[in-house]
Amino acid sequence: MSVTFPHPDALQRADSQRAASCLREQGFVRLSAAALAEIAGTPSEALQALGASWRELPADEHLKDGGRYRRRRHGSLVQDTRTGRLETVPHRPHWQPTTYNALHGGMLRHFAPLDAAMAASPAFLALVARLGEVFAAAAHDTPTEPAFDGRWFIEAHPFRIDTTGGVGRPTPEGAHRDGVNFVAVVLVDRQGVRGGETRVFEAEGPHGVRFTLDEPWSALLLDDPRVIHESTPIQPDGDRGWRDTLVLTYRAGGFQDPPSA
Repeated sequence: MSVTFPHPDALQRADSQRAASCLREQGFVRLSAAALAEIAGTPSEALQALGASWRELPADEHLKDGGRYRRRRHGSLVQDTRTGRLETVPHRPHWQPTTYNALHGGMLRHFAPLDAAMAASPAFLALVARLGEVFAAAAHDTPTEPAFDGRWFIEAHPFRIDTTGGVGRPTPEGAHRDGVNFVAVVLVDRQGVRGGETRVFEAEGPHGVRFTLDEPWSALLLDDPRVIHESTPIQPDGDRGWRDTLVLTYRAGGFQDPPSA
């Protein structure tokens, strides 16, 4: 796979402007844990403390491949980058069109809400807000998503993929877009697994890059209309293993909802 991107490796130090610049230049940017904490304006220890919320994730009851390898929660927020206001909205189901998720799209999926401690955590809220500011600086018109008016409609997905059944699939739908403007994939923890390679491809070109997120609280930021992404399955490297991530999606114009009847 050709690597033609100017910044394929993780930025070790980065402010919001540099991260946004890389996003505009190549459609994605990788951030080390130190760079993510710097952008969030939050001590690394405060982000690491959020990891406790991944210990009590309910099983995903919607997997169509019959697997039991995914556990998750879900929450929704709205950010107005013009005023700095970030609000949690009433709990709602997750929905994607089949255009973006052929496996699990087209149906309302109800997940348990975010852990209350995490949802109210200053570290979590700072991370969500500061990434929203990065994405606002990198925002551009797209042929598929509504125009950005200063507001982000954000969905937060804490995931645990484990190897209870032998193999865990972080992206059972394969290489995909999420149907939003921007995506952040934050690695929270990775224990006792092999695999889980992340792959990012140009949506309208031949080039791609592959790497493994292995540093806790490092991150991958994606300009969703410009790239597609996937992560390969994980296998146990010992008795049992897991891969914990926080996926944050940012969409202009509103949440993805089913078409009105």
